[in-house]
Amino acid sequence: MPTPSAKITLTTSRPLGLVAIASGKKYPQAHQALEHAGFRRLPDGVFTAPLADAQAARDTASALVHHAHEHGATIITSSRPYLGDIGTEIAARLPGTWSAELEIYSHPLWQEDLWPMLWEAGEIYQALEDHRIPFASVLKNGTGTELLLIERPGHRSGYLLGALTDREQEDPHDDPTTPHSIVLPADPDLAAHAVTHTFLPAYRRALHNQDLSNVLRALERIREEHQTLQAIKDSGRYSDGVPLGKSRLISGPARDFADHAWLSYRDVLEHAPILLTRCRPAATLWPEDAAALTRLREALDHSQDAWNEWNDLRHDLYSIPRTLPAHEWSKVRGQLGLAVLPAIETWLADSEAFERQARAAVPGGPAALSAPSPRLLTARPAPLPAPRSAAAHR
Repeated sequence: MPTPSAKITLTTSRPLGLVAIASGKKYPQAHQALEHAGFRRLPDGVFTAPLADAQAARDTASALVHHAHEHGATIITSSRPYLGDIGTEIAARLPGTWSAELEIYSHPLWQEDLWPMLWEAGEIYQALEDHRIPFASVLKNGTGTELLLIERPGHRSGYLLGALTDREQEDPHDDPTTPHSIVLPADPDLAAHAVTHTFLPAYRRALHNQDLSNVLRALERIREEHQTLQAIKDSGRYSDGVPLGKSRLISGPARDFADHAWLSYRDVLEHAPILLTRCRPAATLWPEDAAALTRLREALDHSQDAWNEWNDLRHDLYSIPRTLPAHEWSKVRGQLGLAVLPAIETWLADSEAFERQARAAVPGGPAALSAPSPRLLTARPAPLPAPRSAAAHR
């Protein structure tokens, strides 16, 4: 059966009465039917009509049937309570301060706006691929955590909850840190209990593991560049045999390394501090790592001025209509990279201890270490790549 081009979903709410949500490619026709039938539109796009007066409610329902037919809209009566109420009730039972806001995706294309924000590889991902989701409730805690709550398609009751994020993401099916959605029961108390004791702990582990992956990948990229620079220093030549003078070393490979290293080191500066706060070497099998972690914290402290300068510069440039040319950006990055070079070298030297301790610090304790694999990504040195030729730097 084809999807109606204009659809009105009816449900009920204790505080609001009769609730109607319009959707479909021709959803404005559904809006007109609701307005003509006497429904009141709320700021979030929901239409409501009171149910306190039984006769008035019957008159409104009769008028809606007439105007829906007149405007070519299909009426669908939902057996579920209004999702906006469910989201609010679950949010009120979560630890901390949470709020819930209903979002309406009246046009089918609006649903696709969720994809860039969805951090999810489970059932809710599949639901958004296979079904029309005309509305959802977004739960927020005010500190950056946002959760997507939808009615579970294909089931008469129950809900799906997944995570939203503004972070850059890989394919969620290929990223082992991606959290999976959870099926919630219809009862708000049981649903909130599942969110508190199952979903949120898994979500915090996912954030920790993603931060760790970002730092380790950044260090691997820096390590490769550093090995290339060191090979050039040791040989005094490019791979094609062209001699490398001292002045060329300063203006060429070293500058290029500083530029590239800064690009990656930003991920360390952004994600490593929170990871270090969770590390407790004395509680692990490697208490001797405490000295290495102290050095890493000091390295971050010594990088703070460069990090502030970078963020201030980016803020200033984005606030005016023009930006620096690419070569000027490269020069700025190179200067910042040279300024934090000792700190970068400290992170390369102590990366194994950091990774070991950060994996042991995954929220939830040792049981959480089974995902992702605790393989040490930085412990084994990669083979030295061949120095790049002079032509690559002209």
